[in-house]
Amino acid sequence: MAITLTPKLKKEYEDLFATCINKPGKQLSIEKLVGRIVANRTRYEAVETLTGVPWYVVAAIHSLEGSLSFKTHLHNGDPLTAKTIHVPKNRPAAGSPPFTWEESATDALTFDNLTSVKSWNLAMILFRLEGFNGFGYRTKHPDVLTPYLWSFSNHYTKGKFVADGKFDPDFVSGQCGAAVIFKQMILAKVIAIPI
Repeated sequence: MAITLTPKLKKEYEDLFATCINKPGKQLSIEKLVGRIVANRTRYEAVETLTGVPWYVVAAIHSLEGSLSFKTHLHNGDPLTAKTIHVPKNRPAAGSPPFTWEESATDALTFDNLTSVKSWNLAMILFRLEGFNGFGYRTKHPDVLTPYLWSFSNHYTKGKFVADGKFDPDFVSGQCGAAVIFKQMILAKVIAIPI
């Protein structure tokens, strides 16, 4: 079943974002994470120039897939010293390792068809990021809002895919979700995202 960004789903993303509140005790971690992202803004902007994907979207993926390490593939956090071994496997398809972070990031965004997006509004960003990680929460565990977007917020408590296809209902994500990152960046007046 293909998931599409319907008006109903668009409203869901917008409503969740509007009501998103940071969990108590997570604010300092969120602020530090955003500080690290902003410190590397020029690298993310370089990938935006190559792909058309907003720099802060690239940064959020980098945080979630590679813990902001420029030694890992944007696809999934595997080391740049070889092609990816986790899903998606054998990326980048062209070239030989070691890859630069920018090469890998461009391949990841192209592979996931993010380079074809023309309008990067809030709902589209959240939809494409959920898709980048996979719609498994929505289709197989609809009682859990994806931590890829909502971890560290009032919209997420527990439940996580701890490996490809392996869901643990009691595992609590230790990563800050992309929507929470964006909300903090907006509050800090680093970015503005059109609705």
